[in-house]
Amino acid sequence: MAHPIHSPSYIVLAELLTERRKELGLLQAEVAVMLSKPQSFVSKYESAGRRLDLIELIDVLRALKSDPHDFLDQLTSQLNAHKVTTNFMR
Repeated sequence: MAHPIHSPSYIVLAELLTERRKELGLLQAEVAVMLSKPQSFVSKYESAGRRLDLIELIDVLRALKSDPHDFLDQLTSQLNAHKVTTNFMR
């Protein structure tokens, strides 16, 4: 069984965060400065190599000028569209 950090649902999350950063024309290093974190922090969550807890996700979404409610709706929609299930969706 694959480690949950490498699950399809986390990959979708990472892709959405990366897409949003690029839409804003931001570099990983710029987002890292906004978060007071090293650039590797952004790189790791964008590559699905690191999980974000809820508070961290909210901080990232604020840096990316994204409403958490809208983002979660978008994430849920993407998971449904790709038929990605989580433990909660089974």
